[in-house]
Amino acid sequence: MDPVIIVGAGPVGLTLALALARQEVPSVVLDEGPGKDEPRPARTVVLREDTAALVTRLSGAPLDDLGARWTGWRSMRRRQVMREVVFDDAGEPPPLHIAQHVLTNALRAAIADEPLVRLVSDSRLDTVEQERSGVTAHTRGPKATWWRGSYLVGCDGPRSTVRKLLDIRFPGRTAVERHAVAALRTELPWPGRALLHRTPPWRMSGPSAGEVTARPLPDGVWRLDWLLPPGKDLVTPELLVTRIRETLAGWTDGTTPPYELLDTGVHTVHHRLARRWRVGRVFVAGDAAHLLGALGTHGLDEGLRDVDNLAWKLAPAWHHGPHEALLDSYQTERRAVVAGRLRAADQVLPVLRGGGGLRGFVPGASRGHDTLLTDGHLGHGSLGAPGAYADSPLAPRHLEHEIPVDTPPGAPVTDVRVTAEDGTFVQLRSRLGRCALLVVLIAPGTGVWDRKHWVSAGIMPRLAAAVTALPHPAELLVAEAYPGAPAHTVLLVRPDGHLVTALNGVRPADLYAAAEATLGGKDQETTEQTEQRAEAEAEAGSPAR
Repeated sequence: MDPVIIVGAGPVGLTLALALARQEVPSVVLDEGPGKDEPRPARTVVLREDTAALVTRLSGAPLDDLGARWTGWRSMRRRQVMREVVFDDAGEPPPLHIAQHVLTNALRAAIADEPLVRLVSDSRLDTVEQERSGVTAHTRGPKATWWRGSYLVGCDGPRSTVRKLLDIRFPGRTAVERHAVAALRTELPWPGRALLHRTPPWRMSGPSAGEVTARPLPDGVWRLDWLLPPGKDLVTPELLVTRIRETLAGWTDGTTPPYELLDTGVHTVHHRLARRWRVGRVFVAGDAAHLLGALGTHGLDEGLRDVDNLAWKLAPAWHHGPHEALLDSYQTERRAVVAGRLRAADQVLPVLRGGGGLRGFVPGASRGHDTLLTDGHLGHGSLGAPGAYADSPLAPRHLEHEIPVDTPPGAPVTDVRVTAEDGTFVQLRSRLGRCALLVVLIAPGTGVWDRKHWVSAGIMPRLAAAVTALPHPAELLVAEAYPGAPAHTVLLVRPDGHLVTALNGVRPADLYAAAEATLGGKDQETTEQTEQRAEAEAEAGSPAR
């Protein structure tokens, strides 16, 4: 079987290659660059807890040492603190802030030790041809050649060649927001905490930015972003230095502290969404499929969710032959989530950026605006929370014994501690991405006993038999508790960590039907036949009751 061709060697393309390798799928990554990233301290990314865990799991890199976990978040308006969030072990996990070139280098280092991934530099795509059995791609440059693949995924950024060769429209809005950006080493009064400061009280030279964000990086480095007024005014070095000095002086009682300027830039936010994310055996992901980033939302975070969704669907197609419903669901699920995020940002932007009129006199308006911005930056609400696939075509229908838990079907599961099949205690998230479904039994009290004492007791043998009978490889795990789940609840979890269903006890027919739906379903078997076969197989593998 030919490898998967991945076009683009940024974080999204490299993560996809590692995710496929974890599921024993080979890939070729075509990099139009020289094979290394130029250090740009002002070009950074913020990863939510689950996407940071995804990259760590795949690369083995100590991302917490390479980036910065914020100790807190503060929102200010003029001189007033509007909101303060402290991150600790008992509360919500902090985001990870890391320079993009550092993240890319960590992924490249992991790929260097991965025999299933071939990284080819100086290779610019110029032709894509496909037929029923595979994809052929041609690259130009010093290593010009033809490449043969089973599938092709365009992770080649906003100006995606793959998207253009497939004639996929990319409508949306240009320059939704612009930010002047600086990376500098200095000391601020709130070490380790990110800050969003709206309408700062000092007077800046030139048009006022009105909003400044400071986000810490390792080694005393900070990234500062100033929201620029609408228009295409040039951000000169002199203007940027003035902004830096006035901002630092405003935060330190009038005296500009010593600082070392490391990097500068202008970050322009566009909002665009590709009409199609799949054409035959070719897919697009990351910035090739969508652009977003206003109001604190982060495009790379969504790009990593794209490849996490796609990798586990490509793997069974590569190993066992294509299943069109499963592959089609990538576009259906991911495009709907990103479209919802874009709609939410577009609805909020006029409210937050309109200014003037009566808005400034409405009681509580500023606090409400702060909440919206904080949601985007910290990953809450419609602007920032991880997307759920409640309306997915892979969602099972009419399960008789389905029960509600605190995680809705289609949403990411909570990362609880579980007991693996070898008896070790691990986090649930560590078992994801292995091209296997996860079946989690909620069994209070099992954590204090050796696995050998309860693995053959109670409902475990019948559940183990039901898991063995599933139409796709699955791993059986046991958790002492899960939010909102009573004892003996059985959770079915997708390889990308989204909940399929929660069942009230061991229900082999429902479990089988849910697993089959998760793989796109089958047409050759009726529901009644499926239930009868699942019950028979489960009973055959369990002791007499």
